[in-house]
Amino acid sequence: MLELPKFKAAAVQAAPVYLNIDATIDKACALIKEAAGQGATLIAFPEVFVAGYPYWNWVMNPVEGSPWFEKLCRSAIEVPGPEVRRLQQAARTHGVHLVIGINERSATGIGTLYNTVLTIGSDGRILGRHRKLVPTWAEKLTWSNGDASSLRVHRTAIGPLGALACGENTNTLARFALLAQGELVHVASYISLPVTPADYDMAEAIRLRSAAHAFEGKVFNIVACSTISPEIVEAMTATHPASRELLARRNSAFSGILGPDGRVIGEPLIDEEGIVYADIDLSRCIQPRQMHDITGHYNRFDIFDLQVNRRPQASARFLDPVPGPLTQEDCGAPFEPTSEESL
Repeated sequence: MLELPKFKAAAVQAAPVYLNIDATIDKACALIKEAAGQGATLIAFPEVFVAGYPYWNWVMNPVEGSPWFEKLCRSAIEVPGPEVRRLQQAARTHGVHLVIGINERSATGIGTLYNTVLTIGSDGRILGRHRKLVPTWAEKLTWSNGDASSLRVHRTAIGPLGALACGENTNTLARFALLAQGELVHVASYISLPVTPADYDMAEAIRLRSAAHAFEGKVFNIVACSTISPEIVEAMTATHPASRELLARRNSAFSGILGPDGRVIGEPLIDEEGIVYADIDLSRCIQPRQMHDITGHYNRFDIFDLQVNRRPQASARFLDPVPGPLTQEDCGAPFEPTSEESL
């Protein structure tokens, strides 16, 4: 008899403490405790919540924004690392699955950053570290391309769980790659971005993209978006006053939870900080697939053939010669990687 999980999901809509790692981790841990206290066992946070989005790329030219890039490098974190361990401990303490966006600094390149989504299990293990495949538009001034080594769906107690960051949720092939692995729960992380044309409703655009994935894949979509705090506005307008009007625009953030019919469950959050909750019953993903199962009977795999390269990309491959058998004295103490170090 097929039994599918039921659980409560939480989508956090909040601003980080801008470019302050420790204070943002403190805020994240407090929000995790709050959501877990309401019974949530999946908690989704916004894109690069730790510890902020490079808004200067949109309101300054590259030369003017360069000092801010250095600030972001200094406030980025490595995986594994002490900040990540605090998030792991919070997930383990409260028994929740956690999906959270971070600015990740390369361990071998202090000026190379990634827009990374971390997925942490309820036992505190790191399940996935997904680096955004393609930074969007002005984001290319800040982040490097990720690869597909972590374009994976994680088998968890709350069901098959996948995640993408912001604009990736418009990448049809990336979304299909997750659906093809049996994804039933999707987390889409976003940032509030009010620098679009004046007639563009960003909140509606996020809802529309989220509904598309939920409806096409017949999955639940947990959408978490950041907000722009007065602190962020003041930081950007100190040297560029004209950006105040842009950054203060309404209808720029949407957080909510959508069902496999593409409709929002309950009331979403628009612009304001808070947490959205919804009860999830994955059995609701079954019946709609009788009509459309795009990774199953409603497709033509004799016509379409998607290949995904999940080999990790690296700057160099080192082929070290081994002159002869190594002794224990040559190697030192035995090395036993932890779940984090295996990343």
